[in-house]
Amino acid sequence: MTATADDYRWMARALELAERGLLTTTPNPRVGCVIVRQGEMVGEGWHVRAGEPHAEVHALAMAGEQARGATAYVTLEPCSHHGRTPPCADALVKAGVGRVVVAMEDPNPLVAGRGLARLREAGILTLAGVQESAARALNIGFISRMTRGRPWLRLKVAATLDGKTALENGVSQWITGDDARRDAHRWRARSCAVLTGIGTVRDDNPQLNVRAVPTERQPLRVVVDARLETPLNARLLDGGPVLIAAALNDADRIAALQRRGADVVILPDQGGKVDLPALMRELGRRGLNEVLAESGFKLNGSLLREGCVDELVLYLAPALVGDAARGLFNLPALSSLASKRPLAFQDVRMVGRDLRIIARPE
Repeated sequence: MTATADDYRWMARALELAERGLLTTTPNPRVGCVIVRQGEMVGEGWHVRAGEPHAEVHALAMAGEQARGATAYVTLEPCSHHGRTPPCADALVKAGVGRVVVAMEDPNPLVAGRGLARLREAGILTLAGVQESAARALNIGFISRMTRGRPWLRLKVAATLDGKTALENGVSQWITGDDARRDAHRWRARSCAVLTGIGTVRDDNPQLNVRAVPTERQPLRVVVDARLETPLNARLLDGGPVLIAAALNDADRIAALQRRGADVVILPDQGGKVDLPALMRELGRRGLNEVLAESGFKLNGSLLREGCVDELVLYLAPALVGDAARGLFNLPALSSLASKRPLAFQDVRMVGRDLRIIARPE
């Protein structure tokens, strides 16, 4: 079965609906559904948050009897297993839809083609892969967690045009303008967690929450703090979930941080620092899909060296501060340009007076 122009048009609408759950669905994927009968939309919906009805259920409720014989457009393969809610594949079969078009198969091993198979067994025509690249981009973190066991990690950095993130004395506020900072808060809002290092906590005492844009949910704050040096009066401990990743198992310090509401996980590597790949796996185990790292040049370099960075979000301000200021990444010196780390630009645009570059390691 070949996709038609109408299939692409209605799937585009389903993707628009799915994006409405951008800030709320975690740990579930963002999913939209449109039901079309004789060229007219008769039902639509999107998944809002975990534990609530899925997109197909909302769309079927709106369509009612008009769903019989109709085409359902879903951005992700309908689930076939009992989780917090019943299987959506069964709901589509019961409603009597005649055709189901999906953007992509579900990477969840509990589904992974079983939902489409259930529909075909019931005599429903199926088609997969319509607008797949857009659907994958919308759920890039969910796909990462399902296929790699770890979240998609974006590393956000604000720098001057000469690649400096802070003055030699550590002062870094504010390099970029209001528009860029507001845009960075949008990345925070869609993330399941914001990750930083103990150096940033000591130097900047950040809150690491979403303030510049509306949100119903605050991300988990994660601090890489090998020696449990997070001050007990740190602002990020004032409300909201916090996870401290340490290498030192100090019962007294752990107890003190727990009294301030923090959770502590001990993940040492062989050098006595936090095992960053193990931390990524731990965050995946906790159901985190997307993580935004906002850290200093030392942790930035470590995350890159350890292969933890999936995407860079770099804001460049039209200013120069000189060679003595702090750079972007603490990386070892190279003896040959052949050893450079290649990146692929994904998006380049102006955000207010600053330049935003999104790039991925090749």
